[in-house]
Amino acid sequence: MGASLGVVELTIALHYVFNTPKDQLIWDVGHQAYVHKILTGRQDNFHTNRQLGGISGFPKRDESNYDAFGVGHASTSISAALGMAIASQLKGEDKHHIAVIGDASIAGGMAFEGLNHAGVTNANLLVILNDNAIGIDPSVGALKMYLTNVKKGTQKQDNIFEALNFDYSGPIDGHDIDTIISELNRLKTVKGPKFLHIITKKGKGLKQAEVDQVKYHAPGKFDAKTGDLAAKSTEVQPPKYQDVFGYTIVELAKQNKNIVGITPAMPTGSSLKYMMEEIPERAFDVGIAEQHAVTLAAGMATQGLIPFCNIYSTFLQRAYDQIIHDVALQKLPVIFCLDRAGLVGEDGATHHGVYDLSYLRCIPNLIIFAPRNEVELRNIMYTAQFGLAFPIAIRYPRGRGVTIDWKQPFSKIEIAKGVQLKKGKNLAVLSIGSMALNVTEAIKYLNVSHYDMRFIKPLDENLLHTIFKIYDIIVTVEDHAIKGGFGSAILEFASENGYKNNIKTLGIPDAFIEHGSVDELQELVGLDVGNLNTIFTDFL
Repeated sequence: MGASLGVVELTIALHYVFNTPKDQLIWDVGHQAYVHKILTGRQDNFHTNRQLGGISGFPKRDESNYDAFGVGHASTSISAALGMAIASQLKGEDKHHIAVIGDASIAGGMAFEGLNHAGVTNANLLVILNDNAIGIDPSVGALKMYLTNVKKGTQKQDNIFEALNFDYSGPIDGHDIDTIISELNRLKTVKGPKFLHIITKKGKGLKQAEVDQVKYHAPGKFDAKTGDLAAKSTEVQPPKYQDVFGYTIVELAKQNKNIVGITPAMPTGSSLKYMMEEIPERAFDVGIAEQHAVTLAAGMATQGLIPFCNIYSTFLQRAYDQIIHDVALQKLPVIFCLDRAGLVGEDGATHHGVYDLSYLRCIPNLIIFAPRNEVELRNIMYTAQFGLAFPIAIRYPRGRGVTIDWKQPFSKIEIAKGVQLKKGKNLAVLSIGSMALNVTEAIKYLNVSHYDMRFIKPLDENLLHTIFKIYDIIVTVEDHAIKGGFGSAILEFASENGYKNNIKTLGIPDAFIEHGSVDELQELVGLDVGNLNTIFTDFL
């Protein structure tokens, strides 16, 4: 919400000056594109935003021809816009290509790669830096300091964007629509790569959103007349998994001086903010830089530190090479905490963490664990900080857990050890992570066995041999893509050991899942309690 309020004037000016959709407008991330959506034919169904079957919360090519490029992750706009601009040159087309990027996103490595290339072209590219000193959390890093000095007029060094061969203008007031229109019209006549620096305020026009920019980035339900947030329930609820991580790492770090925490621009979302508040010298927000976060953790691990590198599952995809070469190959005991694993709800296809098991499981020297509840998350964090022979990835879901009394005394978890949660006959259900809850409810009145395997790699092979010898039918359940995930690991185990059991794998189908609530999406893919109960019953 706050991001879109900050670009009302800019958005109107862009569509006024440029001939969209012929002229191509690319939004970085897309959090700030709501005004754009309302102005481009989606006003009447904007109320369906982020709801099942409704419009997406991000720009999406198959939703509108005004959405020139689909986004959801940061720092992609300059590369995409440059690619379009070069294509227009090659085809002899007279078009403008505009990338709107925030000061947090432009610090990402990919944005610099795009700037570096664009500066040696004569492409018709305009990069607009929407500088409001905040992404989801406040922007960090040396570039943020540089931009602050530019705005104050105290920057003594050469302009970095001019040095990269851009025609630089600004900074200008991003809420003065006449000034923006005048400058955009001038820039239309300038050849080659151009850079416009505008200053905006996130949440502009809503007092509460201007004052508390972090909370009003995505505030949830609020009073449309007053802007006040809906009152929070006073009912005692289980904690969010992210808060269990956040409080637990502080607890452990107070006992173990070698523990450090790392997050790429998500201190609030990951709850590393608690450590940043209490032990700031050992907690690091590195900005939108997932690759750097992973290799930074690797470097720290070589020196005996114990890095907890907290990255959303969907964002860790950006650091795949670093996981392989910089961590796993060197057997460095980095502790990856993968928040938002599984279906995450309204953020949709770009944010579902449903591929991490597939892309991690094939990497040697890597342990993968999925806690079924908050106590298990605490205990695996406790276990890992004593030192493991290999790096470990701990995946856990978005949202609240299931345990009110979650802050229990620590106990060590044996690596590669699953547990039996229910003993029955006829068939065995094997689950990982928080899907154990749905399975438990689905089999409450069924005479079946339930095992929480906990470790996806290495598997508990002793337990699996026992299961395969007892049960003819085995069903695996995971909140992850079926292709290459936990179920695939069980099928591989069966094949390698010559088992002929009837194995059914349940999970996310081989398709991108769109946005909706987690409950709606679980029902859509058949992982809700009702569908699971039907599937299990059919086997009996």
